[in-house]
Amino acid sequence: MNLPFFIAKRYLAAKKSHNLINIISGISVIGVSIGAFALIVVLSVFNGFEQVISGLVNSVSPHLLIEPRLGKTIDTTLFPTGKIQSVMGVKALVGVTEEDALFRYDDKQHIGRIKGVGNAYESLGEFDKLMVQGSFVLSRDGFQFAVPGAGVSWYLGLNINNPSALVTVYVPKRGKASVMSFDQAFNSLGIQPIGVFSSQQDYDARYMIVPLEWANTLLGYENEVSAFEIYLTDNKYLGKVQKTVKQLLGNDYLVRDRFEQQETLYRIMRSEKWAIFIILTFILIMATFNVVGSLTMIIVDKRKDIAVLASLGAARQLIRKLFLTEGLLISLAGGVAGLVAGIIVVLIQQHFGLLKLGNEGGSFIIDAYPVDLHIMDVIAVFLTVFVIGLTSSAYTVFQSLKRMGDEKVVKG
Repeated sequence: MNLPFFIAKRYLAAKKSHNLINIISGISVIGVSIGAFALIVVLSVFNGFEQVISGLVNSVSPHLLIEPRLGKTIDTTLFPTGKIQSVMGVKALVGVTEEDALFRYDDKQHIGRIKGVGNAYESLGEFDKLMVQGSFVLSRDGFQFAVPGAGVSWYLGLNINNPSALVTVYVPKRGKASVMSFDQAFNSLGIQPIGVFSSQQDYDARYMIVPLEWANTLLGYENEVSAFEIYLTDNKYLGKVQKTVKQLLGNDYLVRDRFEQQETLYRIMRSEKWAIFIILTFILIMATFNVVGSLTMIIVDKRKDIAVLASLGAARQLIRKLFLTEGLLISLAGGVAGLVAGIIVVLIQQHFGLLKLGNEGGSFIIDAYPVDLHIMDVIAVFLTVFVIGLTSSAYTVFQSLKRMGDEKVVKG
């Protein structure tokens, strides 16, 4: 039998000689439980928003992006297209051309970026779920079309139902173009917008998707692209395909996965999450002061019990362990209660979405606060409560027994 645990459990449940001690102990448990509850709920909300944002980013980002380490374009005649397409797990290899451009529609204009994509891109269906107007069609019956982001559409005031109104796209001419005339300094082509997509604000406000052939004509490219995008049949192939492609291409190319393509965004999201975790941990530490007060009063209240245990031969270490266990029980009782309550709330929100975002006008892509429960977050919160409870209890027991003259009361 674990004697310190048995006695500590009795002390926790038993009625104290002073009712104030019971009240403070109850407040201690409630304070720690609120801190643990807040930690797991807030972390789950951050996970939910990260999942939503990642989904939006991933929908417009390839599994792997191949870019030249030096220079701006890739010569398609020298690129090992066939070898990469034959790698196990590769679903499609799509050439893309990107360039900053000026968009003009009627009397409005906007600076953004064109992205020309190869024929295989449309069949992938990556943009189908992002369309808010029209459809994702880049070529049909010999005609070529553009699909701008919602931000670009708003800035230009596009009307996709008017086939006679074209978006004129201007890009700087290659080489030493004349700056004396606007027409001589820029290439321009008109194209009809046929749909509008919406993913994330930054992307929507900049990009217009166009056929690769059309983009290369505008830019004056022949056998060149800005990059190649690789789409996989399954994410499980990501690491292996990335390693294989790097070996095939050597050091002349960068091969980046989705995290590396959006590294800044992912780092910011994770930094914010753990910054909030640290802040809430400090709040939990403040709540643990109640445990310190409660444990101190219990030690004072049990002075006679300490003397009796000492007279029965209890070692100093056993008595310290007893009250250390008592403090841990108070902290863990609150921590586990808060964790269980937080997990229940998160699971309810995750499955039923009871807490809404107030999306009356349909301006949000989601209706309810997104949450996502991670087992590692549960473990992190539990360990945080345990470490804080252990540290505060150890300090309190040592100082309280020392002030009571435990060296005299407790015999070796």
